[in-house]
Amino acid sequence: MYNNKLKRIKSKILVGISTLAIGLGIAGNSLLCIDSKAAEIWPSSVDTACSAAIVMEAETGAILYEKNIDAQFYPASITKVLTALLAIENSNLSDVVTFSSDAVFKNEGNSSHIGRDLDEQMTMEQCLYGMMLESANECAYAIAEHVGDGDVNKFITMMNDKAKELGCTNTHFTNPNGLPDPNHYTSARDMALISKAAYENKIFDKITGTKTYTIPPTNKHAEPTLLNNHHAMLNFYQTNKYLYDPCVGGKTGYTVDAGATLVTYAKKDGMTLISVVLNGQTENYYTDTINILNYCFDNFTAYDLSSSSNTYEESLVGKLGALNNDKKYIKRGENSTVILPKTADFSDAKCKLVPTSKAGEDVVGQIQYYYADRFVGSADLIFEKANKVPYPFHNIDEENGGSDVTYIRFDFKMIIIVLVAVAVIFGLIKLFKSKSNQILLKKKRRKETKRRRKPKYTVIDRNRNRRRRNRRR
Repeated sequence: MYNNKLKRIKSKILVGISTLAIGLGIAGNSLLCIDSKAAEIWPSSVDTACSAAIVMEAETGAILYEKNIDAQFYPASITKVLTALLAIENSNLSDVVTFSSDAVFKNEGNSSHIGRDLDEQMTMEQCLYGMMLESANECAYAIAEHVGDGDVNKFITMMNDKAKELGCTNTHFTNPNGLPDPNHYTSARDMALISKAAYENKIFDKITGTKTYTIPPTNKHAEPTLLNNHHAMLNFYQTNKYLYDPCVGGKTGYTVDAGATLVTYAKKDGMTLISVVLNGQTENYYTDTINILNYCFDNFTAYDLSSSSNTYEESLVGKLGALNNDKKYIKRGENSTVILPKTADFSDAKCKLVPTSKAGEDVVGQIQYYYADRFVGSADLIFEKANKVPYPFHNIDEENGGSDVTYIRFDFKMIIIVLVAVAVIFGLIKLFKSKSNQILLKKKRRKETKRRRKPKYTVIDRNRNRRRRNRRR
C-alpha cells in the first residue's frame, strides 16, 4: 500500500512537470525565456586547417568548439574506436582469437599491421592493444570475425546499430578497420559521440592511454612483439614535438582519401575533453588539435552542481515541490556538471525543464542548462521517497527526536518466536495423544479377537469332564 502511494505521487509529479513545462512555453525544443543577468557571450573561436573538428566535454556532452561537425568525411583508422568498444562489450579479454586467411592477407600489405600469420592465436586483450596502439588492421579484422561468430558482416551490422543507438545520424561503416570505402563515412559530431561512449568504458580508457605494450610469444612467433602508441601527443614514439601534458589517450588515422584523422582525450582543471579532427593535413592536424583543446581549457570552466545554485532552477523545482501540499518529493541529482565560459557565472545559465521517466529508476524529469543558446549540461530530477517517521513506542531518547510519552515496548520478533514455540508444543502434544489413542485401540482389538477365538463349552463337554474327574477319584 505504501509503494502504491509512492507510485501515485511519482506519477503526479511527472504530470506536474509536463504541465508546468507546457505552461511556461518550454515544450519541445524551445527554451524557457528568462533574461540573464548579463549578456551571454560565447568566446571567439580559433582557426583550424582541417575540414571538420569538434571538442566535446566528456561528462556533460557539451560542445565547446565546432567546425562543420555534421559534414560527412572518411574516418580512416579512428573507426577502430567503435570496433574496440563493441569487442569489449561483447567478448572476454581472455578469449582466444585465431587469425584467418582473410584477416591476414586482406588487411596487411601496405596498410598498418604487426605481421600476424595464418592460424596465429592471441588473446582478445592482446588484439585490442595491437589494434589501438599500432593500428593493426589484421587485428581489427580478426576481432570482428571473433565477435561476429566468424561473420565480419554480422559485426559491421553491430557497428551501425551501435552508432544509431548513440545518436549518430551521419555515419555508416562497411568494415572494422577504416580501410578506404566510398560508403564508409562519419561526421565530427558522430565520432565524438562514439568516442565519448568508448571513454566511459574503463577497459577502453586503460588501453587508449597505454604508451607501450608487449605481446608475449605466440604459437607462430617465438619472440615477443613490442607495441608503441602512435598518438604523438601522448607518446614519444617518433617525435616529441607534439607531446601534450593533458593528453590521456586517443587514436590516429590516415588514408589518402580520408587525410589525417585524430581522436584525442585530454584532462585538465576538472574537465575531460574529447577532440575529433577530420580530413586534416599531416603537417598540422596535431597543431589543430592542440589549438582547439587549449582554446577550451583557456576559456571554459566546470561548475559542480552539488555546490551551485541557480535562481531560475530554484524557481522551477520550487513549483514542482509544491505540487503535493508543499511536501518536497523531488531533488536535483548529484554529481552533475555544467560547462560555462570563464566570463560567465552559473546564475547566468538558463534552464529548460524536460519531462522524462527512466524504466526502473526514480528519475521523473531533467533540468537542461543553456548559455548563449548552447547546451552546457544537465541534471536529473530524482523522486525522493518520504522518510519513515519514528513511532512513540520506538526506543529513542527524547533528545534524539523520540517521544516523551510513556510507552510500552513490544518486541515483535520475540512475540513471533514465542507463538511459533507454543504452536510447536501444542502440535507435539496433539501428536502424542493421537499415538497413545492408536496404541490403546490396538490393545483393545487384540483382546476382542482373543475372546472371540476362545472355544465355547457345551453341556456334553461339561458332563464328559465330570465323568473323567470321578474316575480319577
